[in-house]
Amino acid sequence: MKNWALFGLLGLIWGSSFLLIKIAVAPDGAIPNQVGLFDPLTLVAFRLGLGALGLLALVVLLKRKLPSDRRTWVLLATAGLINNAIPFALITWGERTIDSGLASVLDATVPLFSIVIAHFALADEQISMNKIFGLIVGFAGVILLATRSLDPTHPNPLAGQLAVIGASFFYGLAAVFMRRTLRHVESISTAAFTVTFGALFIILLTVLTVRPLPLLMAIQPGAWLAILGLGIVNTFIAYTIYFTLLTTWGTRVTFVTYVTPPISVILGAVFNHEPVDWKLILGTVLILSGVVAANVRLRRSKPTPVALSPMLDGTTGEAG
Repeated sequence: MKNWALFGLLGLIWGSSFLLIKIAVAPDGAIPNQVGLFDPLTLVAFRLGLGALGLLALVVLLKRKLPSDRRTWVLLATAGLINNAIPFALITWGERTIDSGLASVLDATVPLFSIVIAHFALADEQISMNKIFGLIVGFAGVILLATRSLDPTHPNPLAGQLAVIGASFFYGLAAVFMRRTLRHVESISTAAFTVTFGALFIILLTVLTVRPLPLLMAIQPGAWLAILGLGIVNTFIAYTIYFTLLTTWGTRVTFVTYVTPPISVILGAVFNHEPVDWKLILGTVLILSGVVAANVRLRRSKPTPVALSPMLDGTTGEAG
């Protein structure tokens, strides 16, 4: 019962990530110190920075051994770039213009991208017929969702959707990269150091490119609460719950990937008045069905592990 409670809490936390991003991020073209919101890079810098502090403290508390060779540090830095810095920035940028629920559904395509990339990068992860079927069904859902942008009554431009899909590609790439190169590093250490490197990359980019830098005293209280929630709860605490379940429950915890999109859609509709039409519902069903079909265990074939999105914040693939 305890594991199920933690699983439900994890789904709720990661499902709320996209709504919190929507609350905190500034709309396209807005000047942060005028509107009292965060620009995308500053938001990501704060979120990753807060998450990194918590995870590093956990590594110290648990007395985990640090990597001792330069190659591992380079690999962790690379993973931090493609698993945290780039996808977090793309999702946050995309959510300036698209609904949070839609962003969460598009982010659920991560396992589909990881299947394709793994086929070319991992000898033991070749594409099978069920995976091909799952890819077709899943991406049919993506195409259906994209057609909503043709309707002027739906304010979800294609550019924002493509940004989130781009983030899903990087999550899928990172999942395969880390599986291939970082198996020798403890998962909690991988999470802590990749988030830390991701934070360093984004902080540097923010300082070099964001003009003017946001006037932090002018940020709205709601935006601050959202960013604190994203950094402390949706990154640090969510990672802690995830690794607790991974230890006690095994890989079943990865099925939280199927829980977060419906939660995000409901939260977006209730708290942000985001429209829910038949295309969003059917697109969600198609994408999740495709992911499930691609990961069905068939005789004489090995399943592809479900890659979690760090926006949804899993280490194999984040919680927006």
